[in-house]
Amino acid sequence: MVDRIVERWGRDPEYVTEMLQDIQDEYRCIPRESLDRMALLTEVPVGRLVHLATFYSSLSLEPRGEYRLQVCMGSSCFLAGAPELMGALERALGIEEGETTEDGRFSLQRVRCLGCCGTGPAVAVNDEVVGAVGPSEVEDLLARFR
Repeated sequence: MVDRIVERWGRDPEYVTEMLQDIQDEYRCIPRESLDRMALLTEVPVGRLVHLATFYSSLSLEPRGEYRLQVCMGSSCFLAGAPELMGALERALGIEEGETTEDGRFSLQRVRCLGCCGTGPAVAVNDEVVGAVGPSEVEDLLARFR
């Protein structure tokens, strides 16, 4: 799979971030072996690939859930109740921020800003941003993805 992804981008070192995103989409993480293979095929040092894979919050070296919940902790969302929303999600899922549920369905993380300051607190579920989510709405939100 990694070979096919790297070949799709023409082995071009300029596109290693895009390659990492494609690998993340395929495996829900970036396995160490894929970094070694990418380094060989693109001639980009493994250290640079690890740096990229750990720099971007959308990438992870650890497996993530099928549904990645990102709670915005930007100033507007924070003041609108994001800490309470995070607590409600942790209780409903039975995990802490940064963890994945045992069944592999949900991962929970905090992010700095989702760019929807007028509708806080906001949570992104994969690529869908949902605004004005209160702790009392957590069960309904999760039910949509269960």
